[in-house]
Amino acid sequence: MRRDRKRRGFALLALGMLLALTGCHGKKERSSFAIPEQFDTSRNFEITFWAKNDTNKTQTRIYENAIAAFEEYFPNITVNMRLYTDYGRIYNDVITNISTDTTPNVCITYPDHIATYLTGGDSVVPLNELFSDERYGLGGSEVPFDGPTQEEIIPQFLEECSFDGNYYAIPYMRSTEACYVNKTYVEKLGYTLPEVLTWDFVWEVADAAAKKDADGVYELNGQNVMIPFIYKSTDNMMIQMLRQKDAGYSTQDGEIQIFNDTTKELLYTIADHVKNGAFSTFKISSYPANFLNAGQCVFAIDSTAGATWMGTDAPLIDISADKIVEFETAVLPVPQFDPEHPRMISQGPSVCVFNKADPQEVLASWLFAQYLLTNEVQIAYSQTEGYVPVTAKAQDSAEYQDYLARCGEDNSTYYNVKIQAAQLLLDHTEDTFVTPVFNGSASLRDAAGQMIENVTKSIRRKQTVDDAYITKLYADMQSLYHLDQGMGQGAGLNTAADLGPLPVTSVILLAALAAAWVLILLYVAAEAWKKKKRAA
Repeated sequence: MRRDRKRRGFALLALGMLLALTGCHGKKERSSFAIPEQFDTSRNFEITFWAKNDTNKTQTRIYENAIAAFEEYFPNITVNMRLYTDYGRIYNDVITNISTDTTPNVCITYPDHIATYLTGGDSVVPLNELFSDERYGLGGSEVPFDGPTQEEIIPQFLEECSFDGNYYAIPYMRSTEACYVNKTYVEKLGYTLPEVLTWDFVWEVADAAAKKDADGVYELNGQNVMIPFIYKSTDNMMIQMLRQKDAGYSTQDGEIQIFNDTTKELLYTIADHVKNGAFSTFKISSYPANFLNAGQCVFAIDSTAGATWMGTDAPLIDISADKIVEFETAVLPVPQFDPEHPRMISQGPSVCVFNKADPQEVLASWLFAQYLLTNEVQIAYSQTEGYVPVTAKAQDSAEYQDYLARCGEDNSTYYNVKIQAAQLLLDHTEDTFVTPVFNGSASLRDAAGQMIENVTKSIRRKQTVDDAYITKLYADMQSLYHLDQGMGQGAGLNTAADLGPLPVTSVILLAALAAAWVLILLYVAAEAWKKKKRAA
């Protein structure tokens, strides 16, 4: 009897070790966030805010001013900001820090990235209940600043932040893509710009612009360099083309549909125009704006947020003044297959809040994230580039309407190309769409663009692009981006792969877990052998 109790005790001890060790890595079992009854103003909180900035000092000042104003409302909250030069670095650092439970409190990011963050457990706070909380929610009674209600956030922009049954972010700024056109060159070629570009029109004009004279000089600009059509983000190019054709890309559940016949036809079309010297990409050739401003490009497609780089009088230019060519810039929606029913992507940074053990700290973080939606922040930031505010409260304000009305008043704050780009999105908000978000959707996006990049490079290298090439390309993309493993929440990319290398402590604990199993098995085997020996 005593021996049986001893065996049961050892087994329970081993099971306890097993459960404890299992909880040290993999999906976190932290309880879901519960909104405190009251924010504790008697305590001091220090929260971290990770944001992206392209060395734009004006944007940095806007963040700094927002933090200072927020801290006046909440003197017991200190916000420490860390700036990054691109979203990819933020993503990588968050992934690394999830495994050590050292994520920031508030982060500028993308929903595609958040879907991967969630493979680390409940690392990101679901915001549904916070949105509607009467005290601290959007427009809540205990919120001291004049923030928007949920109904005042533009629905199309908020939609992107919802997946897997929850809102995991709030939109911060929104943009779409625009086609910045050298209208002077289009008319020189004998064409008239339509109100909405079609793909057939762009390809025809681009092919015409690629013609050279007998000396190898381009007839259109008299230079040795001309890339008529340059696309900045080829992932958006493929995604929008497929959406415009109602072809498969992916489902909300993460089913991959991109490797279809329509994609193949689009790649063949792109290949044909690369052969003509009419098309290239940012990754291959460099920034579209540089070629456009030097008179070496006719159609430059980039984000509306990049408008301050586009045009003869652009406030931000990367080429020397003697290289700039005078021309009239037109700002139009991206090319369409059906101009009567335009479709364009909605994009831009969002803000998420990370879970912490202390609900009061999470609430402090949420209050700061909410402050980023106030008119003061939204309007100021939108004026720096071709972004638009994400709330109707800001868009409809007298201050923002005055900003739009002063288009062209100068070549800085009221630069006409920048305001035209913002107006383009305001006019076409109903025509925008977002792509499904799931664990692996960021990889699918990368694959969409990489197919265009690979085909463009292959044609430039005089390689053959045929059915065999496309079949291999599809297989390569599936393997490279792990798109052949199934996607969606809880599937697809291996969690350990997503979260980067395991910390040393986790490796030690997992080794201990394995050792515990070995001890259990050895003990069971020894007891069985003793029992058999006694029976003999």
